[in-house]
Amino acid sequence: MPFEHLAVRLAVALAIGLLIGLERGWHARNEAEGGRAAGFRTFAIAGLFGGICGALVPAAGAGLLAAGLVALTAVFTVFRWLEAQVDRDFSATGIVAAMATYVLGAYAVLGDVRIAAGSAVVVTLLLALKQPLHAWVRNLSWEEIRAGLILLAMTFLLLPILPDRTIDPWQAVNPAEIWLLAIIIAALSFVGYIAVKAIGDRAGIVLVSLAGGLASSTAVTMTLARLSRDGGGGRGSDLMLAGGILLAAAVMVARVFFIAVLFNQSLAYSLAWPLAAAAAVFLVSAGLLFWRSAGAAGGSSALTLRNPLDLAVALKLAGFIAVITLVSKIAVGALGDAGAYVVAAVSGIADVDALTLSMSRMAGSGIAVEAAATGIAIAAGVNTISKCVMATAVGSRGLAFTASSVSAIALVAGAIAWVFLR
Repeated sequence: MPFEHLAVRLAVALAIGLLIGLERGWHARNEAEGGRAAGFRTFAIAGLFGGICGALVPAAGAGLLAAGLVALTAVFTVFRWLEAQVDRDFSATGIVAAMATYVLGAYAVLGDVRIAAGSAVVVTLLLALKQPLHAWVRNLSWEEIRAGLILLAMTFLLLPILPDRTIDPWQAVNPAEIWLLAIIIAALSFVGYIAVKAIGDRAGIVLVSLAGGLASSTAVTMTLARLSRDGGGGRGSDLMLAGGILLAAAVMVARVFFIAVLFNQSLAYSLAWPLAAAAAVFLVSAGLLFWRSAGAAGGSSALTLRNPLDLAVALKLAGFIAVITLVSKIAVGALGDAGAYVVAAVSGIADVDALTLSMSRMAGSGIAVEAAATGIAIAAGVNTISKCVMATAVGSRGLAFTASSVSAIALVAGAIAWVFLR
């Protein structure tokens, strides 16, 4: 390895030790000099020691690297044991942190410097967040742990083994995509539960709506509508959750515009004002609803969360969208090229992104720009109506009425802007 490259990598190994050592030294800053097993300097040397052993591997072999790790671990273990006899603290975190410092220092020389540095940051964060993490674990319930395990199993055990291809004669149903949608819906439910519990009702709902709106505003609608029925918070709760649904709808409209313009800039003029008008109604109404929910009469705005992960709801919605996708595909085959607007309307019931992407790519070549813009607008409008139907079927009456009324106003505003452009 050239001298310049080796020098840089050894510097990174030292920086890793300094970073982790800074946290360890600050944690033990009140202890007397010589009263702790390892601090800032010791961890810095451990990182550099790992880097030097890594640099010697080509000449001395991998055995030297293993011997260095064993020696370092033994020294830290002995001194940590002596320290524990005095303070009666038998935590092994310092020993594990030293081992990680050595290994990351060696990897900075032998492997990818970026991964080594990033891992060092993660290790330091885990060490620094001791108190918040311990408090979070103490407050966990069995229902929350079970929900997290189910979500992990859905994502990392079941998703990889499902076929990532269409399995029906109409080439419409992809099991992996449908299951991924179920995971997104379930994850939004879980994240919403955690966010509301951790940072409060309004801030949690805002966070879920903004993040969820980027992935699936339909999933946000289903999740918050279910909360309105199960939460039992009264009118204030309904207003707050309706505000979350409308905020996600505003994000959805903005997402549709940016996807369309990203793939075909000629659509910008036709879509900008109608979509902006609808998004403005959604956004302003969401803000007003969040503000009014604080002092709403007829009930508290506090949510009572019972289930952190409603898997049944996620599976039902994913199944519903799969059925709609299949019906849409069959309808397209029956109508042929003459039913572009009908296809947009049917597709919008389940999803608007796929239709937006398809129309944007065909605009100006396979279909006229105005026709493509019209199809995208129809899909967005039908998708908004579809979510109102879902909110009515799943949520409370107050939430359904509020969300549907504002959605109707947004659709009218978008339609007026559309007509005005013509």
